[in-house]
Amino acid sequence: MPVINSIAAAEDEMTAWRRDFHMHPELGFEEFRTSEIVAKLLESWGIEVTRGVAGTGVVGTLRGSGPGERSIGLRADMDCLPMDEQTGLPYASQTPGKMHACGHDGHTSMLLGAAKYLAETRNFAGTVHFIFQPAEEGKGGGREMVKEGLFDRFPCDEVYGMHNWPLLPAGRIAVRPGPIMAAADQFDVEIHGKGAHGAMPHLGIDPVFIAAQVITALQGLVSRAVDPLDSAVLSVTRMEGGMAHNVIPASAKLSGTVRTYKKETQDMIERGIAAIATGIASGFGATAVANYRRGYPATVNPAKEAGIAADIAASVVGEENVIHDAPPVMGAEDFSFMLNERPGCYIWLGQSRGSDDAMVHHPKYDFNDSVLPVGASWFATMVESRLKR
Repeated sequence: MPVINSIAAAEDEMTAWRRDFHMHPELGFEEFRTSEIVAKLLESWGIEVTRGVAGTGVVGTLRGSGPGERSIGLRADMDCLPMDEQTGLPYASQTPGKMHACGHDGHTSMLLGAAKYLAETRNFAGTVHFIFQPAEEGKGGGREMVKEGLFDRFPCDEVYGMHNWPLLPAGRIAVRPGPIMAAADQFDVEIHGKGAHGAMPHLGIDPVFIAAQVITALQGLVSRAVDPLDSAVLSVTRMEGGMAHNVIPASAKLSGTVRTYKKETQDMIERGIAAIATGIASGFGATAVANYRRGYPATVNPAKEAGIAADIAASVVGEENVIHDAPPVMGAEDFSFMLNERPGCYIWLGQSRGSDDAMVHHPKYDFNDSVLPVGASWFATMVESRLKR
């Protein structure tokens, strides 16, 4: 079953939704306009709507025409990024400092397209929950939905999501069993030494010098402590210390990010940052305090559901357009909180028009509206296949 005809016929309607959302972007937990439009559209199609899930989240519930106990969840994110748009497009953001630079406007529109089609046909047995999630961009809307009892209130045997991917040609779909996106953590290291005149370093304990040694040593956690067949990233992205050219400060601070796929690697790096920082600082007569904060967990697709997602993709775009073992990336995604609770799969939907397409989180990024019917058909076909009458 290729792209569904009636969904393809609704491409202009989905494009209109998408461009309207794009012109009126809203940050995480501030998606008041977006969520109200989503809720009203769902209600207009006869779908039961629950507002206010994790603040601005919306869940639509639809039962098929046949009896069935099984249920499935489909998720799309709604928030934008805090950045200025530079596309110059007629439908560019009308709000300075806010832009749909990650395509969540497209994800929302694809799920709406699938919901409209399924509400019209109801050619399935059981229940589907359309999960419109707030605050994916760093604020953990997926985590908050789960904490509020998402799957207790809206039982799902499986849950599926997708992200547009400008690195793949439009109409191709990539999936992989196992980790597809990384855990994203943050750390700070505060080093406390002794201030002194910049010309008399022997009278102080230089925390800037010590911080430089810590930065160098931290790279050894990845190059020498992580299994070469595993993957991890540790980046020190900020260094603070001192206010004047001729003053050695009393303290300095490092900050950075860690990306991992395996929990044991994550645990090792957390321990290692603290041990390296405190050990080096102590060796120079200073003290150090490390603060490690775990963010989104790794997004891991169970093998069975990854196979299901790939089969559905092949039915929509053709087997030749499905990548079954896509290389994972070190970006993070809070759909991981949902996959930690229920089996399911997260896929990438290609949307590239050519080599000059901007990647997500770029001020010139533009969602490719031609793939809206493809994503909506994948969502809809998933329901009709997994909840077959």
